[in-house]
Amino acid sequence: MSVCTLVTQEAPDFTAEAVMPDNTFAEIKLSAFRGKYVILFFYPLDFTFVCPSEILAFNKRLTDFKGKNCEVIGVSVDSKFTHLAWKNTPVENGGIGAIQYPLVQDLNKSIARSYGILFDDAVALRGLFLIDPNGKVRHAVINDLPLGRSVNEALRMVDALQFVETHGGEVCPANWQEGDDSMKASSEGVAAYLAKHG
Repeated sequence: MSVCTLVTQEAPDFTAEAVMPDNTFAEIKLSAFRGKYVILFFYPLDFTFVCPSEILAFNKRLTDFKGKNCEVIGVSVDSKFTHLAWKNTPVENGGIGAIQYPLVQDLNKSIARSYGILFDDAVALRGLFLIDPNGKVRHAVINDLPLGRSVNEALRMVDALQFVETHGGEVCPANWQEGDDSMKASSEGVAAYLAKHG
């Protein structure tokens, strides 16, 4: 399945081993997170370059995600043992330190494959999926290997999704931020919004 066809569809479920925040190993089942929003992000490999900057950036904003009833889960094709070794490597030496969300192992690449982001049958591209409390993919973005993602944009998309879910008939226009004007999903609503902001 391609990334674009996943949006509006049920997120492919998986059960896999992960390194947990306390450095123990545990089995994670994606569907066990129903009732919460989930940011599921893939990165190519442990002990590489752009990846630690992203992993640490998500960790720095983890309280913001959790305050929105949103869990963060990272996935790569590395083993849980490699994840743990990277966590045990100091940040100043290229490690990721004591990050506080799970890192899932995808050794057989089945998770990356099911999300349509396996590259050259070797590593995952930088795919990010926002999954709603019913298990449906509502937003997806994919970056090539050298291009890091914006954690602020991931948070903005959680805000936007939660806004439209609680404000029936309203949508979030371009660059919408929490507190900004929304738009009524009608021709009159578009006209009114553009008259004010166009």
